[in-house]
Amino acid sequence: MKSTAVLIALSAAVIIGGLTSASLSQASCLGPESDAPASTAEAAQFTAEELAGREKWEDFLRTAEVLKSEQMQGSLAVTRPWVLNLKKDELTGRALWKNAQGRMGGFWEGWNYEIAAYLLDKLLGLHMVPPTVERRFRNERGSCQLWIEDTITAREREKKNLKLPPYRIGYWNRALYLQRFWDNLIANEDRHQNQILITSDWRMILIDHSRSFRSSGKFTKSLIYSERHREGPKLMSELPRALVEKLKTLDFDAVQAAVGEYLTPDEIQSVILRRDLILKEVDKLIAINGEDKVLY
Repeated sequence: MKSTAVLIALSAAVIIGGLTSASLSQASCLGPESDAPASTAEAAQFTAEELAGREKWEDFLRTAEVLKSEQMQGSLAVTRPWVLNLKKDELTGRALWKNAQGRMGGFWEGWNYEIAAYLLDKLLGLHMVPPTVERRFRNERGSCQLWIEDTITAREREKKNLKLPPYRIGYWNRALYLQRFWDNLIANEDRHQNQILITSDWRMILIDHSRSFRSSGKFTKSLIYSERHREGPKLMSELPRALVEKLKTLDFDAVQAAVGEYLTPDEIQSVILRRDLILKEVDKLIAINGEDKVLY
């Protein structure tokens, strides 16, 4: 039987504003001479091989046998998710199952937002959210997300004071801007270091989106990440041109077709309002810095 570490290769590095530089021992998968990505496909944090296997992992999450389950405890496990050990044929792996719904720990939680985030990520071609599906467990509906093996969290990275290799600085910065773009679009009010996983080759994945898709005026009239961020300016300084063009085509019908029942009409409309805010912000950055400095 193949090992879990080999089978679950969907792993990545995630960056968030305010973190210091860091590095791991293994070389980048792009190689020391590689520059930052030059297209949406290259900007994506999953590799082409991993993306090609995405449907397989979606099926695995829906249908694999549960060999073992354990509910997470402690102050950091506010939504009390379950870690599932799964097996189907020769595949084994872990998943995180969540059914939180309603106000918990001072925030509105929704397991459906985990699935909506994955589906919207696929629609945009961002490729930063791991495979996530709906699955029944203990006779209840919930989200089931592929567990990312062989990573460390950004919090662990900070504690270990791991330094960023110089040849990865451009890639790192562009990944940071993608994270800001994504959390701006979905109004994720709870991005923190334990939701950030880092692999040895400095790719990125963003997890835990159950506090996203807000629809109040606070999240439809302004962006979370901008020059007015509470910690100081945090801009979407560089973005893939193809991603921005894709965003321009994003409308209510397209989002609804992608996410189905997992978002309400009000939540979908709020995504569209934030799309407009993002495009205005991009236009402003282009006016200041020039198109060739903002879009790549």
